[in-house]
Amino acid sequence: MDINWIKTFCISAETLNFRKTSELLHMSQPNVTVHIRKLEESLGVALFTRKQNRVHLTPEGLLFYKNSKVLLDNFTHTVQSVQALAQGFRKKWTLAISPLLAETILPSLVRQFLNDHPDVEFQIRVEESTDIEKLVESGEVDFGLSAMPPTNRKLVVHTLFSEDVVFVRSIDSYDEESGPPLDAEEILTSETLFTHHHPVIWEDLTIRLRHAVPGIRAIKVSQASITKRLVQDGLGVSFLPHSIVRRELLEGRLVTIPFPLFDLPKVSTYAVVQEEGELEQAFLKAIQNRYFG
Repeated sequence: MDINWIKTFCISAETLNFRKTSELLHMSQPNVTVHIRKLEESLGVALFTRKQNRVHLTPEGLLFYKNSKVLLDNFTHTVQSVQALAQGFRKKWTLAISPLLAETILPSLVRQFLNDHPDVEFQIRVEESTDIEKLVESGEVDFGLSAMPPTNRKLVVHTLFSEDVVFVRSIDSYDEESGPPLDAEEILTSETLFTHHHPVIWEDLTIRLRHAVPGIRAIKVSQASITKRLVQDGLGVSFLPHSIVRRELLEGRLVTIPFPLFDLPKVSTYAVVQEEGELEQAFLKAIQNRYFG
């Protein structure tokens, strides 16, 4: 029995379409059919039936699919482990980090961690904060860096740092020394506001903004890095964590707008692990030794 037959079968079981399977696997449709036929002959059972020109799994096919997924996952993990060992790695360690944090704190952390742990196969997954807790819970990742506080009390959680949210716009030709004072209310009514790029603050902040300044024109943007680029290009304004725009403020590409209408929220960054092993403690220490605000 060829492992490639099983791979072809699993994709076919998920798509229930041999043509789509052939496209996903970059092989001809007749080859897909050959793989399925050889697998069925090897097992001595039919895995698929055809009804009204549609492919369906037989009960035996459904059972084989469920077990084959586990087999393929174990096979892939084994191959990766052997390859990692051959390359000098002794352990695989996976970090899940939100796009918001990947924009700011990731590069310097990776540099130090790789230098301090050359025998670790370090993997990075950029995931939404809403998903990171579940990835840590399931053991898919070893360490989570999230912009959301986890709810599972069985997880070990550290609040790494908190920072201000600032109101920013493009510098354009504005002169901070000689130009007129920037008026937050006037800017909010005259420029587009980019919202919802942080998973925590926007529900409450949107309500307060619309109550304080009726007539705001808002556009939802899911990624903070995209929001920053849009603001920097002069397409609108937004409220962003200070760490996201610190460099642009220092380099004069963005300017903060005084905001007297109400107190802006603070945002926090959280480290999430199942348990604190040696590598988790080392990575946590590397973060705590840096200031990212």
